[in-house]
Amino acid sequence: MGDPLGIGPEIIAKSLGTRAWRDEASGLVIFGSHDVLRAAAERSGARPFWSVVSKADWLGGDDVADGVVLVDEPVVGPTPGAPGPSEAGGRASFAWVEGAIASCRLPRRDPRRCDAIVTAPISKSSWHMAGRDEFPGHTELLAERFGAKRHGMLFVGPSLRIMLATIHVPLMRVASLLSPERVLDTIELSHLACIELGIARPRIAVCGLNPHAGEGGLLGEEDERQIAPAIARAAAAGLDVSGPLPADTVFGAAAAPPHGKGRFDCVVAMYHDQGLIPAKLVDGMRTVNVTVGLGVPRTSPAHGTAFDIAGADRADDESMWRAIELAARMAARRE
Repeated sequence: MGDPLGIGPEIIAKSLGTRAWRDEASGLVIFGSHDVLRAAAERSGARPFWSVVSKADWLGGDDVADGVVLVDEPVVGPTPGAPGPSEAGGRASFAWVEGAIASCRLPRRDPRRCDAIVTAPISKSSWHMAGRDEFPGHTELLAERFGAKRHGMLFVGPSLRIMLATIHVPLMRVASLLSPERVLDTIELSHLACIELGIARPRIAVCGLNPHAGEGGLLGEEDERQIAPAIARAAAAGLDVSGPLPADTVFGAAAAPPHGKGRFDCVVAMYHDQGLIPAKLVDGMRTVNVTVGLGVPRTSPAHGTAFDIAGADRADDESMWRAIELAARMAARRE
């Protein structure tokens, strides 16, 4: 459910309670608070669409009801009078994602086992207030719990697919974090992710770090020393990969028409804003965040908690329902 004081409960209620395909949403499990979801549904005009089980009954049961099931774990402790970061919200959102992780790790024969995770937005400030500083966000927590030796953040939209070589780090640290091994891992994860999305022969473009991809070393040596060797190794292994390419033109070459020429199936960006600016500019709320390399599909809407509009019934649920649909498709393909 994400942070209980953010827009997560609202976009869940709208996605599953007001969308035309809500009657087909069987087999979904929501880890969150019944009271919080009920309040969000009432504000959104969504009819009740879930059955409720306590966390104790979920952990100790041997059967699961049909339809959408909410595993109820109430928010404990005081919360602010208005939406915003809180210790209680941090504890609750952390516990809820841990419940989803535990259910994905159950034996295949267990009826409570889940096949994919969709996460509503959390607040890093709330996790900090709850004493969970060891995990900057969902991605790092999921990678640690699933023992993912390498993982990546992929953004999927109707026009662009973009994988990040570095994620939530200061811009000043990006160059020092890049290495041929790290870039190669990202290229390979991009290739595997595209196959999982149904692209048989992925065409991958790799951004340069510097303007004009370094201009042969005149504008920086990282492109030739840290990025180009990874591309050469990936190509030698049989991957269809090009680069390093200037970031100011590669997204236009990659984006599907009418926004671009559709020459590439995925772009590897070197840092967060290099990839996220074109993704959110072109695809906006249609973008879905996918964590690659976990062993189970994980998606999320490509936006944050939006505390400024939480509780006002103004949140757009498009990215959330697209995240749910994509997770279901990925789980079915893996099956």
